[in-house]
Amino acid sequence: MEAETARLLALGATQVARWQECRVLRVPGGHLVCVLPAESPPEVFDAQARTWPWRDALVSRRR
Repeated sequence: MEAETARLLALGATQVARWQECRVLRVPGGHLVCVLPAESPPEVFDAQARTWPWRDALVSRRR
């Protein structure tokens, strides 16, 4: 979770709140996103977690 929060901050988000382990960030487009800890056992999360190809393309274009 810390890595994802750091990644979003590096892309221009700002942290606006923190509640327990959750982070609320404002992304450059102005909307709020929540970064939440994974509640699944690690092996289930690793097997079922998904990524979105458009995100990788967007990050590549910004570099």
